[in-house]
Amino acid sequence: MFESPFDLDHDSAYEHWRERKLASAPSDLNALIVEVKDPRHLTPAEYQALFERCQLANMAIYASRSGDDPSKEIPVAMGRAFGLNSLDHNPGADDDAVTALTVQEDARHRDFIPYSNRPIAWHTDGYYNSTERQIRGLLLHCVRPAHEGGENELMDHEVLYILIRDRNPAHIRALMEPDCMTIPAHTSEGKTLRPDRSGPVFSVTKDGHLHMRFTQRSRNIRWRDDPGTKAAVDCLNDLLATPNPWRFRAKLESGWGLIGNNVLHTRSGFSDNDHPRLLYRARYYERINGT
Repeated sequence: MFESPFDLDHDSAYEHWRERKLASAPSDLNALIVEVKDPRHLTPAEYQALFERCQLANMAIYASRSGDDPSKEIPVAMGRAFGLNSLDHNPGADDDAVTALTVQEDARHRDFIPYSNRPIAWHTDGYYNSTERQIRGLLLHCVRPAHEGGENELMDHEVLYILIRDRNPAHIRALMEPDCMTIPAHTSEGKTLRPDRSGPVFSVTKDGHLHMRFTQRSRNIRWRDDPGTKAAVDCLNDLLATPNPWRFRAKLESGWGLIGNNVLHTRSGFSDNDHPRLLYRARYYERINGT
C-alpha cells in the first residue's frame, strides 16, 4: 500500500522522500536554465532538459532566441508541449486567457498590484481561486524586461514544506486545515465580484502531489483564529525571510520564461523607460505532465 510522504502519520515515507528531494534539489540558479532556440518548437533534447528540471525543482527557466517577439503563441505552445492546456480565464486576462503583465491604469486593472510597478511579496498564483479552479501550472514569458528592477525570487514549495515540517510537524497540520486562509470577497460598486474563498495552505491532490496556496499579503486576508495557525504562519514567514540554498533570484530577459508547477515567487518593484516591461502570464489547472 502506498504511503504518502505528506501524511503526517507516516514519518518513514516522509523521511525517504525528504532525503531524495534535498539530495537532488538544485541550489544554483544556473542549474535551472536551459537554452532554447525556438520555444514554439522544442527539440527533444530541449524538452527533456526542461522536463528534468521541473521534476527536480518544480520549475525551469528557458532562455530562448525569440527576443522581444510579442506573439502569444510562444507561451501557449510552450505550455502545450508540457501538457498544460486548461487556461484560467481570470478577470485581468485577455480574451485568450493569457494575461499581459504591464503597467495598466484603466479601471479594470488599476486596483491590482500585478498591473503596477510595485513589489509583490511571496505568493503562489490564483490563491483566491475556488477549490475547483486551483492553479497547478504557471508560465511566465518575458517580451521586454523592466529598465530597472522587476526581478523574481523563486522557491520550490516542496522545499518550504520540508523546512516547516522539520521545525514542527504541527505547523503543517495547521496549514492543512480547510479554513486556514481566507481571502475576503471582492466587491465593487456594491456588487460582489468574488465571494470569500477559504482553503488550506498545503493540500495533497488526488494523484498525490503537494499543492500550495499562499500569499504573504498583510491586507485583505484572514487567518484561522487560533494559536496553532498563528505559530505556523509565523514559522512560514520566518523561513521565507531567511536565506537558504534553494531560493533563487532571477530577472527574465527578452525571450526568457519560467515554466513550473506554480512555485512560490515574488516580484521586485521596477521602473520603465520608453519600452515598458511586458510579460505574458499563463495559468493552468493542471501540473506539468509527468512531474
